[in-house]
Amino acid sequence: MFCCFSLNHSKCDFEAIFNFGDSNSDTGGFWAAFPAQSGPFGMTYFNRPTGRASDGRLIIDFLAQGLGLPFLSPYLQSIGSNYRHGANYATLASTVLLPNTSLFVTGISPFSLAIQLNQMKDFKTKVDEFHGSSSSYGTESTKLPSQDIFGKSLYTFYIGQNDFTSNLAAIGIGGVKQYLPQVVSQIAGTIKEVYGLGGRAFLVFNLAPVGCYPAFLMERPNNSSDVDEFGCVISYNNAVVDYNNMLKETLTQTGEALSNASLIYVDTHSVLLQLFRHPTSYGLRYGTKACCGHGGGTYNFDPNLYCGNTKVINGSTVTATACSDPKNYVSWDGIHTTESANKIIAQAILNGSYFDPPFPLHQLCDIHSIG
Repeated sequence: MFCCFSLNHSKCDFEAIFNFGDSNSDTGGFWAAFPAQSGPFGMTYFNRPTGRASDGRLIIDFLAQGLGLPFLSPYLQSIGSNYRHGANYATLASTVLLPNTSLFVTGISPFSLAIQLNQMKDFKTKVDEFHGSSSSYGTESTKLPSQDIFGKSLYTFYIGQNDFTSNLAAIGIGGVKQYLPQVVSQIAGTIKEVYGLGGRAFLVFNLAPVGCYPAFLMERPNNSSDVDEFGCVISYNNAVVDYNNMLKETLTQTGEALSNASLIYVDTHSVLLQLFRHPTSYGLRYGTKACCGHGGGTYNFDPNLYCGNTKVINGSTVTATACSDPKNYVSWDGIHTTESANKIIAQAILNGSYFDPPFPLHQLCDIHSIG
């Protein structure tokens, strides 16, 4: 299964990462397309907003660091980007399924998985053209990868959450579950196409336990029997488990059809669920309470006043501000995780504990510290 990589311990066998995803792995693509992000995003690590939906680094950032690679440049960011070690096609609010169907409500990114795949194809075409042409791209040539990079890369998929959550209010959990098989099928189909472009190593992250997210706890159905002992919505989390099982089974079948490929299901769900349920066991304090928000209380989340925003409520100007200690929180803004939580999840990924089937990442690459 690992025929395509030599076990060279002096460097990482993966020379690049190409990522497809949503806000959980967007390193600035959405805000490059629609500039508007302000503080306190980025306050922990970057000391300024960088287009990441967190106070600091994301899981994809830590994964790149662990493999000795630089942070991924957003494909949509024209200034300051360097694609020698991959590109990030993820954008905030992206979905797997096309957003122009009756299934979707407003607030969804136009950069669906199909669009991200087309961007990947176009990128490869341009790289091939550059290396096959005598013409010069000028200084841009130093920012492009080698032509054979696509067979030496790790392809990561962290997408699907918005297909699940964007429709909860409109059609309920029963309605959402009906089209989740389409989501899984689209992910598998995209992997097959990337395989056709030369990709051979794929990490596919499963869906998080959204029933524990402060944003959805605030808007949960008024049914106490649908809340577990940890304060999470049972029906939401059960639906997530069903989706993840479906995803895992489909990836297994897809992997069997792709010769000389490694298609790995990454169970980040299990790690994050434990963080929400037992934050203190991981050195954190707050599980289902947002660091950046408004309203205080159990969840510190106000659907009418998102993190960093300011508006007039009841005649007073109020701002959804960040806590002073995001390192103690699992949830950054009610929907996304903090750098502290992302680091814990990334460490679990890098040590290979949550891969199915097992994947010898530590043999293929020297794992670097992500401190």
